[in-house]
Amino acid sequence: MSGSEIFQIAIVVAVAGCSAPFLGAYLAKVYCGAKPPLAFLSRVESAVYRIAGIDPEEEMDWKRYARALLAFSAASIALLFAILLCQGGLPFNPQGVPGMRWDLALNTAISFVTNTNWQAYSGEVSASYFSQAVGLAVQNFLSAAAGMSVAVAVSRGLARRDGGSCIGNFWADMTRSVVYVLLPLSLVLALVLASQGVVQSLSGYVPALSLEGAESLIPLGPAASQTAIKHLGTNGGGFFGPNSAFPFENPTGLSDVLEMIAQILIPFAFPFAYGRIVGDERKGRVIFFVMLGLLAVAAWGSIASELRWGTLEGKELRFGKSSSAFFSVLTTVTSCGAVNAMHDSLSPLSGMVAAFDIMIGEVVFGGVGSGLYGMLALVLVTIFIAGLMVGRSPEYLGKRIEAREIQLSMLGIIIPNFLILALAAIAVSVPAGLAGPANKGPHGFTEILYAFSSGAGNNGSAFGGLSANTLFYNSTIGFAMLVGRFGVMLPMLGVGGSLAGKSAMAQGVGSFRTDTAVFGGLLFAVVLVVAGLTHFPALTLGPILEHFLMLKGVTL
Repeated sequence: MSGSEIFQIAIVVAVAGCSAPFLGAYLAKVYCGAKPPLAFLSRVESAVYRIAGIDPEEEMDWKRYARALLAFSAASIALLFAILLCQGGLPFNPQGVPGMRWDLALNTAISFVTNTNWQAYSGEVSASYFSQAVGLAVQNFLSAAAGMSVAVAVSRGLARRDGGSCIGNFWADMTRSVVYVLLPLSLVLALVLASQGVVQSLSGYVPALSLEGAESLIPLGPAASQTAIKHLGTNGGGFFGPNSAFPFENPTGLSDVLEMIAQILIPFAFPFAYGRIVGDERKGRVIFFVMLGLLAVAAWGSIASELRWGTLEGKELRFGKSSSAFFSVLTTVTSCGAVNAMHDSLSPLSGMVAAFDIMIGEVVFGGVGSGLYGMLALVLVTIFIAGLMVGRSPEYLGKRIEAREIQLSMLGIIIPNFLILALAAIAVSVPAGLAGPANKGPHGFTEILYAFSSGAGNNGSAFGGLSANTLFYNSTIGFAMLVGRFGVMLPMLGVGGSLAGKSAMAQGVGSFRTDTAVFGGLLFAVVLVVAGLTHFPALTLGPILEHFLMLKGVTL
């Protein structure tokens, strides 16, 4: 690894890590109703409430909160589906892109509304400027805000001390997430990226001659604005097919660093915000350092494997192997899904790390909000295990953890894992599924396994060798994205609502403390064991087998 690559990685982690406590404090103030430093943003918030007829002071219990979330998501899917179907007749379409096929349009609508941003198409040839800016980029904000809102609602449920049943107002949380957090950060980042050379234009494509004299078109479009929120909102959907491996989305070393920082900026801050919301910052710090430890292990494993066995195939020479491997780790632990190199070209073990990051639930910081409530499910399971170990009723934040909370937490853990394995098994058992991979043997199996992991985990990255734009894959991956998103959100809202209704008690003598390094180590182990025992057999048939075949010089 070169000195410049080490410096780049250090800068990314240092900037995000140092800013996390301050941004976390800001997030806590935003969701607790405090006014931000910029007064005009509060006027924007008030205007949204007036126009939409929202009473931000009206409290919701978890069931009403969930109904609002589902209704909003269903309406968003329907609207985006209609835009993609009809984009050929809508304005801002200088490329003359026709409407999408119905199964691709539905898959894409589900993808962006669930914050997955899986793309079975190339944006520069399949999506108009209107679809990109009004359809996809808007959903980048809204889907990210939905995840942030659910995380805050669950946190409020854990924080309540009076036994009340309410966990906040979904519409107010969504508005504050966009107005106070996502919009101002995205505006600043978009301007900086545009200054680096990320295109932002409504002009048509520019004809040009290649060095060989062949005619070609240089794609343009409003890319900088979408690139900013795709990273900050851990969305990942690229304006162009190659995503951040394309110079028009990621032109310089500085833009590469900024995009990596943007992916982890808000996820790094959420554990600190959680600590402030629940009134115990030590618990937030424990979660943060467990996540950071898991990130360090994943980054070391991926970079070491890529340096030892990787090649420059599928990677940008501007970034090199180490930066490409580190980017692949950040994008899979945070549910972002953006790529600055092709994951299909990673060494087998680096590809396995990327898949494993998704399979553990993307709780190593995870998506904006989704990583926190996913980790909280594992926190409760860890507390239950610890309670059994010390012979005490499990407690957290002064509230007893009982069967209902554990059942709901386990449901949120099991659903994505079941989807990954069940749908991958179906895909390798039917001709329509087997027709997708471009490779045979274990690598072809990995392409399928990674696709369903990415869908169920709401990540969106892919092993590019899979031809996913078919009725079979559009349908099955769309199903995985939908159930993988709400199959975790709804149980965790239920956990928040259940704990909100319990009055806090003084911590009992002998209760297992959850703000210590011992608990952090136990949580670290539970995260690895839950995913390891579940997915190790499948990974053995894919990247692990491919690695050993590569060592023996066997090619399929």
